[in-house]
Amino acid sequence: MKNNFIRVLISLLPLCALGQTQKKEINQQLQTWVSINTVTKFADHWGLIGDFHIRRNDFVADPSFYFIRGGISYIPNSNISLNLGYAHMWLAPSNPDWSTFTDENRIYQQAQLNTTFGNISILQRLRNEQRWQEKIVNDKPSGDWRFTNRIRYLMSFTFRISDKKSWPQMVLSDEILLHFGEEVIYNTFDQNRFFVGIKKNINPKWSYDFGYMNVYQQKYSGYQYDMNHTIRLFFYLSTSIRKKTPSEIENSGDE
Repeated sequence: MKNNFIRVLISLLPLCALGQTQKKEINQQLQTWVSINTVTKFADHWGLIGDFHIRRNDFVADPSFYFIRGGISYIPNSNISLNLGYAHMWLAPSNPDWSTFTDENRIYQQAQLNTTFGNISILQRLRNEQRWQEKIVNDKPSGDWRFTNRIRYLMSFTFRISDKKSWPQMVLSDEILLHFGEEVIYNTFDQNRFFVGIKKNINPKWSYDFGYMNVYQQKYSGYQYDMNHTIRLFFYLSTSIRKKTPSEIENSGDE
């Protein structure tokens, strides 16, 4: 009888543990995300890149983050670029009663490949980031920093929806972000970003894309998620300060 009772307890332990698991929480948000992404060539195979991003919550009512990035790009040909640089983010507090922004310092390495398949342009981007995120305690900087390493893979498809050159092109893309570190316990999956929209050239130097981005992000708690329904407008500028101007490669953007 005693042995049977012990067996029943052992069999119930997994169910008890499951019952104590936090229920999944999803926070739905409407956002607006605007950015400028630039490439300036100063030699046949070298360029400087720079981005500036603003993302707002509740459409445009509240800040989400401000982000700036710079770096150098090696461009062996019009299909490939290799980037290295630094970025800084000012992240707004998620606690509505707080006002202190979180600082984040970031170093990144990136490889980008552009190919075509028929009338479809395919962009693939692999980015590795080392991130130092400031910890805020009771609405004040604590002096402590969280370090993580994040790997990102983006695949984007651009294709014509009309033979008329004045018409915009269609864009479909998806990016998955995974991060690692001592404090990453419950959310190796960081986020996924799906985008659908249009792309249009303004002139030989300027272009933009506009559309809907879904940003699904898991928090460090493991059971809390953000589902961000984002209106995205990205501008792209490609310039050169050298005499010769062979085909350029676009800065693919994204914070």
